[in-house]
Amino acid sequence: QVQLQESGPGLVKPSQTLSLTCTVSDGSITTRYYVWSYIRQPPEKGLEWVGAIDYSGKIYYSPSLKSRTSISRDTSKNQFTLQLSSVTPEDTAVYYCASKGPGSGTYVYWGKGTLVTVSS
Repeated sequence: QVQLQESGPGLVKPSQTLSLTCTVSDGSITTRYYVWSYIRQPPEKGLEWVGAIDYSGKIYYSPSLKSRTSISRDTSKNQFTLQLSSVTPEDTAVYYCASKGPGSGTYVYWGKGTLVTVSS
């Protein structure tokens, strides 16, 4: 079963860049038709899709966050990375990485999530 693990700083200062890495095990990020995503949940709010990178390296961003978001991958390490620039306290959230396979409309595999707080 595919396992995902988020890693990165738990505290980021306003205006700085939030960086998270998702390490994938028991599966490859280049396996055909899989999509690898970042999803966040601010306190007291619902889930928000941030962006994704698919098995071929094609990248997708949330329109509302696109100007500040960058997603990349390192296939040699089986990792994909999120960078969110110019953060504000409104970017405080639990950030998850998640994956779905071919033909799946829902995310099947999830990391445990990591809380990122934006505060000075």
